[in-house]
Amino acid sequence: MRVGKTLKIKDLFLTFMKIGLFTFGGGYAMIPIIEDICVDKRRWISHDEMMEITVIAEATPGPIAINCATFVGYKQAGAAGAGAATLGVILPSFCIIFVISMCLEHFLEITWVANAFRGIKIAVGILILNAAVNMIKKMPKKPMPVLTMAVSCFTMILSDLFSWRVSTVVLMVAAAGFSLSVYGVKQLEKRGR
Repeated sequence: MRVGKTLKIKDLFLTFMKIGLFTFGGGYAMIPIIEDICVDKRRWISHDEMMEITVIAEATPGPIAINCATFVGYKQAGAAGAGAATLGVILPSFCIIFVISMCLEHFLEITWVANAFRGIKIAVGILILNAAVNMIKKMPKKPMPVLTMAVSCFTMILSDLFSWRVSTVVLMVAAAGFSLSVYGVKQLEKRGR
């Protein structure tokens, strides 16, 4: 293996380990941090690619941050890069949870830990909202994407208000079906001309 590729793999591992170590709240909270480091600072991927990765990672099995790490790693250094980035992002969480489970039977009953997690929940909500706002800003301002987003948001808000059981998977499949239908109609119109 070339020295340059070895350094790239090491860099991917350490970068995603730092992301995994200092991010609470799961995948959605990690998206703004992954974007900041991978798009703005390292320039490993573009903003458009980050948006596409987020959509694909949401639609595929597994945690969104792990899927994003795997894609970025693969794009930078192939299968070895994907493995390094994936291992880097999951290793800190695994080690922390392992140590907590081994050492502290009633970890969340410790007063200062419980209070810290209350604050972390608020910060995680803000990070997730920040990721959503950034994606909306970068979304193409064409009628179909805006309509699809508005209908999806409205449906989710109504389902929360009225306690309807609407799965996000159903919404994603419906949005994909709608987009494919519009695309199919446009293709038929082009052929008819």
